[in-house]
Amino acid sequence: MLDIKITKTTAPKAKPTDESKLGFGKIFSDHMFVMEYDKGQGWHDPRIEPYHPFELSPASSVLHYAQEVFEGMKAYRSADGKILMFRPDCNAKRFNDSCDRLCIPTIPEEDFIQACKTLVELEKDWVPYAKDTSLYIRPFVFAADDGLGVHAAHHYIFCIIVAPSGAYYAEGLAPVRIYVEDEYIRTAPGLTGFAKCGGNYAASIKSGELAQQLGYSQVLWLDGIEHKYVEEVGAMNIFFKIDGKIYTAACTGTVLPGVTRRSVIELCKDMGYEVIEGKIAVEDIGKAGEEGRLEEVFGTGTAAVISPVKELRYKGKDLKIGDGSIGELSQKLYDTLTDIQWGRTPDTKGWVVTVCEA
Repeated sequence: MLDIKITKTTAPKAKPTDESKLGFGKIFSDHMFVMEYDKGQGWHDPRIEPYHPFELSPASSVLHYAQEVFEGMKAYRSADGKILMFRPDCNAKRFNDSCDRLCIPTIPEEDFIQACKTLVELEKDWVPYAKDTSLYIRPFVFAADDGLGVHAAHHYIFCIIVAPSGAYYAEGLAPVRIYVEDEYIRTAPGLTGFAKCGGNYAASIKSGELAQQLGYSQVLWLDGIEHKYVEEVGAMNIFFKIDGKIYTAACTGTVLPGVTRRSVIELCKDMGYEVIEGKIAVEDIGKAGEEGRLEEVFGTGTAAVISPVKELRYKGKDLKIGDGSIGELSQKLYDTLTDIQWGRTPDTKGWVVTVCEA
């Protein structure tokens, strides 16, 4: 167990008064968790201190070689005032899998969870009250050696910051339009597609900007070898309901193993659906759409939870999905997941962790 030293701010920030305008990742709380690693010493000096900028050398290794990973989680306020977290053990494991791929020292899962819970409990007054709002939790770690050289660093900084947040998409649960990218790739076998590292996102920005200029919310990536099979959307995993069956790309090294994805698969199976994880050719999806067999498409992720898709654009052709409204399954999954996360329904899965009581 970590011995976390807590230093409280002497200048607390004013908390948001209009929770309908929180946005996502724009406002941060009073404190942050910090812990450091040095070769030969291991992780040390776990502490919570007032939120502040880091002072980095211009030669800091993360700025040159991008050795860093991060996670995305949420804390929720239940109707009876409890502060809850959703499946933090899954985030802790994925964080360490990402660290291992980037040659960053891992953090014991129990320490990762303890650090998150301790910070959230201290900042519990920052967890918003409005429906479907939450406290977004961003753990991250980066190499902080002072010097150039392409090798694993000897010094790392692990930090957690939290941000009261509203809906990820301004349009809420309204179905979105997705652009299928067939020129650039996000990753390929043997690379870092399964890891939650900044380089993956940096590589996706150009396509994302082009898609937004054309009026699309996100990019759907194809595989990096044949440019044929769908993998994931920029900030989400993606699912297709065809002929009553649920299809999604398998997590075989090029797809991020989403916590929401994992939960949705289990819920779909509970509802009696056959879930098929494997290769899904974008041409087959287009054919199913033309034949009226493509019933629903939706993305899944911590920030958006469920994001229904109403249109896919591929090679200049627009594929309309249903009548453009939210599909029955998409709505049911959103309601089921958010009811569990906000404690509005009994958690029969053991997914919810109580951080503190009212």
